[in-house]
Amino acid sequence: MTSDPRVLFAAERTLLAWQRSCLTLMGFGFLIERFGLFVKFLHAQGQTTVASEAPWAHLIGLGFILAATVLAVLASVQHQRLLRTISASDVPSHYWLPLAPAMIWLTALLGGVVATYLIAQG
Repeated sequence: MTSDPRVLFAAERTLLAWQRSCLTLMGFGFLIERFGLFVKFLHAQGQTTVASEAPWAHLIGLGFILAATVLAVLASVQHQRLLRTISASDVPSHYWLPLAPAMIWLTALLGGVVATYLIAQG
């Protein structure tokens, strides 16, 4: 690999872009899942004649959240592989390399917690 610290910073920007994508997918999945619950509530109250497809909304929303969680883990693994190719001289002194991967692992963990919560809610 080249001796250029910009490679490290580009890798971290890419990882954080993956994290933003994962958070967006998780948010979208949660929105879909909760919208299905809202439609089911309206149907139960007699305020809509739309047949409730809450189980489908639940599964689709959960699928988005789980996909985002897996994507976060895979992005972190890819980032770690790239970090192994960067020499120690390319890393600025006192730069904390584990910060970006820790953030994406936290995202994956929280995605797993939300998915578990939604599965438990049924």
